[in-house]
Amino acid sequence: QVTLVESGGGLVQPGGSLRLSCAASGRDFSINVMAWYRQAPGKQRELVTFITSGGSTNYAGSVKGRFTISRDNGLNTVYLQMNSLKPEDTAVYSCYGNIRTSAGFSGYWGQGTQVTVSS
Repeated sequence: QVTLVESGGGLVQPGGSLRLSCAASGRDFSINVMAWYRQAPGKQRELVTFITSGGSTNYAGSVKGRFTISRDNGLNTVYLQMNSLKPEDTAVYSCYGNIRTSAGFSGYWGQGTQVTVSS
């Protein structure tokens, strides 16, 4: 079993920055793709960005140039650096991992962390 735990959410003013972290823990696992999703009130969950095991990244158009995803394979942690935040970035941000264990590949979700952008 693998657990993902996010941290780093909070309240920030427009134009500000936050960095989210997502740490994976468990036994005998390796991480394939890690991603960040977000869900704003009354809206569907959307994919924000993902990073492959080789370090390739992809971003939603709404965050490209403002958000940066990175990973530390030694710490089994993925980060989301969010700059130039806008009120429309307000959402619950959740990390997702496609992770290999002895049982094969499975998807795992973190518990989510609230990001609120407001003056």
